[in-house]
Amino acid sequence: MRIALFLLITTFLYASSYPFFSQKELQTTQNMRTKNRILDYQNTIAQMQGLPKQKQLTKTNFYLNQLLPQYDSVINKEEDHWATPKEFLLTGYGDCEDYVIIKYFTLLKLGFDESKLYITVVKEKYKGGMHMVLSYFEKKNNSPLILDNLSFRILKLKKRKDLQVNLLINSTGTYRLQQDRLVKVSSVHQKYKILMKNIENELNNF
Repeated sequence: MRIALFLLITTFLYASSYPFFSQKELQTTQNMRTKNRILDYQNTIAQMQGLPKQKQLTKTNFYLNQLLPQYDSVINKEEDHWATPKEFLLTGYGDCEDYVIIKYFTLLKLGFDESKLYITVVKEKYKGGMHMVLSYFEKKNNSPLILDNLSFRILKLKKRKDLQVNLLINSTGTYRLQQDRLVKVSSVHQKYKILMKNIENELNNF
């Protein structure tokens, strides 16, 4: 319970500003391509402030999908590493979960309600592999919208016949989906806990 409360509070505190880079961090960034990527992200997200939610969703998905994909084993020398948004922006490459995480925190930064956003583990029915997308529940108990790094289109889950939802995760816990209704199965997801710890370390070193 204490861990779950900590995750909820920290996510709330970081939501309005994270990810961000200080002037000192930018000045010490030697690679100009990396620095320009960070500045472009900050400027793009600032321009999205005040837009209707639907446009923010579309622009966020389109903009971040333009970052190049790369497998975790190539970037981090380990499988299934959940990169923080700052790590993703610094490298410029990411695996499917890294796209989901940066979209999740970007939408929080834009003022989206965290209770409607879920890091979502899915099975690709036709390919047989596991994948990760971001789910956004516009309305409670309705089919969520899916933000996918493999598609610039945002469709409702019920139209994504290729996906089968396994788990939905945010700071409030881990859920399964039963007829568009969320059923809680765990208070804390271990990977999410590690992700938040890594973000906390970034902020402590800020």
